[in-house]
Amino acid sequence: MGKGLKVVTIGGGSSYTPELVEGFIKRHRELPVSELWLVDIEDGKEKLEIVGNLAKRMVNKSGVDMKIHLTLDRKEALEGADFVTTQLRVGLLDARIKDERIPLSHGVIGQETNGAGGLFKALRTIPVIFDILNDVEKYCPNAWVINFTNPTGIISEAVFRYTKFKKYIGLCNVPIHLKNDIAKLFNSDSNRISMDFAGLNHMVYGLNVFLDGEDVTKEAISRFVTSDVTMQNIKAIEFNSDFIKSLGVIPCPYHRYYYKTKEMLEDEIKEFKEGKCRGEVVKELEKELFELYKDKNLDTKPSQLEKRGGAYYSDAACNLISSIYNDKKDIQVVNTLNNGAIRDFKDDQAVEISSIITKNGPKPLSIGYLPESVHGLVSQIKSFELLAAKAAVTGDYNAALLALCINPLIPSDELAKTILDEMLKAHKEYLPQFRK
Repeated sequence: MGKGLKVVTIGGGSSYTPELVEGFIKRHRELPVSELWLVDIEDGKEKLEIVGNLAKRMVNKSGVDMKIHLTLDRKEALEGADFVTTQLRVGLLDARIKDERIPLSHGVIGQETNGAGGLFKALRTIPVIFDILNDVEKYCPNAWVINFTNPTGIISEAVFRYTKFKKYIGLCNVPIHLKNDIAKLFNSDSNRISMDFAGLNHMVYGLNVFLDGEDVTKEAISRFVTSDVTMQNIKAIEFNSDFIKSLGVIPCPYHRYYYKTKEMLEDEIKEFKEGKCRGEVVKELEKELFELYKDKNLDTKPSQLEKRGGAYYSDAACNLISSIYNDKKDIQVVNTLNNGAIRDFKDDQAVEISSIITKNGPKPLSIGYLPESVHGLVSQIKSFELLAAKAAVTGDYNAALLALCINPLIPSDELAKTILDEMLKAHKEYLPQFRK
């Protein structure tokens, strides 16, 4: 195994970083990270220093041999790295708030990874991810890039379709969150539960559930429909139990935006009028978190971080890195090239799928065709992703418009154009590809 590993986290000033640091500390015997470089931009300098100092205190308390570096110089950080993780937000939380409030002002769902908000987060983010990949190819060409930045599915589609970069994996905490929640419904440890996941990012389904190797899918669905399983950032509006039983698979929390659109929109409109859309709530949460992080006596991840919505991030990210490094060949859910795993999609399209994780990357598990009950919606979202990726890379206005018109959360073509034009103007600082 040789020398220790160098890991670079771009967007290191994120409030999520203590999750990642905790994950590396817990796994230090199997994943010997000797250098963790936290990188941010000038606008994030203060947060980088605050969270970086907390990271140093956490490492000191643990006694592990890991050096924390803080820098605004991405190229310096990347030199010779083994793994690069990305967790950035172009335009910061103010951009997210626009992504939510502008659609809501037109009576349409406003959410950071779905509908118009998801499109514009992709338009802002993909060019920045491409710049990072270019630097990785120059300064650490053997490094794996693990992207946790949303919208992970659209970003993954763009990377695989418009670059030649191979050592890239998109990652989300939704599948591991859902698996752990299902385990709780069975009063079981999570390691006794296994699930087959397939679909797209934030459009992924649990197809089969096993407890100690026994198929308990029907029982899991029955328990799921009487529970309030969700995530911190998504309201636990109850699914119709007959519908979910008919669906025959377990949806993820983000499916509420599609199966409970009316109820979710009503709730969001209420929050919008009160000045409490999710981005505004998160902004206040982050203020509280960073005040906590400043405490020189704090040397552990605070429990308040769970309210932020990133639960199990460290487990997902660190498990993935450890499995690549140790060639574990275990099964994890990642965003990768389809390569025949889901027959509803082409081989060169990005999917979120249970995969065997090896030192050479993920090998997606074949599930055949998706159930007919979900095929239509998932295919519609894939069309949206393909057009969104094209618009982000080329600055093609018509591709962006068509993406919105196709998305099931946008109810008319005229409304799609109105929202598109307004959001292009609101985000023009971060959309150089559209300036022509």
